[in-house]
Amino acid sequence: MDNKAIIELTTKHVANTYGRFPIAIVKGKGCRVWDGDGKQYLDFTSGLAVCNLGHCHPNVVNAIKEQAEKLIHISNLYHIETQSELARLLTENSFADKVFFCNSGAEANEAAIKLARKYFSTKGENRYHIITMEKSFHGRTFAALAATGQKKFQAGFEPLLEKFTYVPFNDIEALRNAITEHTAAVMIEPIQGEGGVNVPSDDYLKQVKEICKEKGALLIFDEVQVGMGRTGALFGYENYGAAPDIMTLAKGLAGGVAIGAMLATDAVAQAFTPGTHASTFGGNPLATAAGTAALKTIINEGVLDNCRKSGAYLTDKLNGLKGKFAFLKEVRGKGLIIGMELADGIKGGDIVKECLNKGLLINCVGDKTLRFIPALVVTTQEIDEMTGILTAVLEGISCTSLR
Repeated sequence: MDNKAIIELTTKHVANTYGRFPIAIVKGKGCRVWDGDGKQYLDFTSGLAVCNLGHCHPNVVNAIKEQAEKLIHISNLYHIETQSELARLLTENSFADKVFFCNSGAEANEAAIKLARKYFSTKGENRYHIITMEKSFHGRTFAALAATGQKKFQAGFEPLLEKFTYVPFNDIEALRNAITEHTAAVMIEPIQGEGGVNVPSDDYLKQVKEICKEKGALLIFDEVQVGMGRTGALFGYENYGAAPDIMTLAKGLAGGVAIGAMLATDAVAQAFTPGTHASTFGGNPLATAAGTAALKTIINEGVLDNCRKSGAYLTDKLNGLKGKFAFLKEVRGKGLIIGMELADGIKGGDIVKECLNKGLLINCVGDKTLRFIPALVVTTQEIDEMTGILTAVLEGISCTSLR
């Protein structure tokens, strides 16, 4: 089917919960995708930080093919080989001792919130309060929505799950003042993605960890977007020298296949016992086979090194544009999660649309920050190509035309 036919079918039969662009992507390879009319695009969104190895990486594709011929699904009433292997790789390469598998980032965050409360309940301590950050994003399910510090996502779904407090990101005194004897956990994204690619000061996460330890609260890192190599380290917390008690993953974990995971230390994970939490599809053979292939590729095939080098190169290119165009305020990020903040009055959505017309996929978060999250295997040549397209778009606009 072509774009028109697919769009008509979507409009007729799919719930209208997304503001979609008027194209249908039908094929992808590496950092490029093609629509139903055969037009090619350079993809600097990578499925919103999901396709960290690019589209249809051969290692992931082969793992899916091989597993699909053996076993696609079996209940968690039984042990699952690929699940245990992926859990081993995750724990051996992180702070954690145990992994709970689910199907999405929101589910992983739900599990983390439940575990934090269950941990203190098991100990007989009356701790239930969760502190999260303003401008955070933790998902669309009810606990994850309550944890999200952005009213625009919560509007119309009140009353929210109780006992969540929001404090400004990167403000250690605000956090210190918010913690009470009832606080179970502080939940934080090491780098805020949907909130505008907000990067903490070098010592902030260490200070958060120290406060949690001092007050007896757990530390939860939501690494759904920044985990799996996105920052140039396998996990974002490694950049800041502060390991959490609980961490959540999803997006890039399985190279494009739906999966989520919650990791925890043994001391905390013991609060989950048979029957306390579950997921029918969580850790299924197909998803965990893909996850094992993706994780091994990231660790063993120079992906992290490429992310760091390409991220530095892309940052330099974007800073070059900032020096050329007065309406570009700031470039910030780490590895290959980079934001370019626009001046007030500039409509980032218009820039995104014009890039789309010219064959480039980027996106805008927080209304005024262009976000660049290409595959971690992106090349300098592809970054140069992206920069050329973006430069042409920026040259073709003016502040007045975007007001």
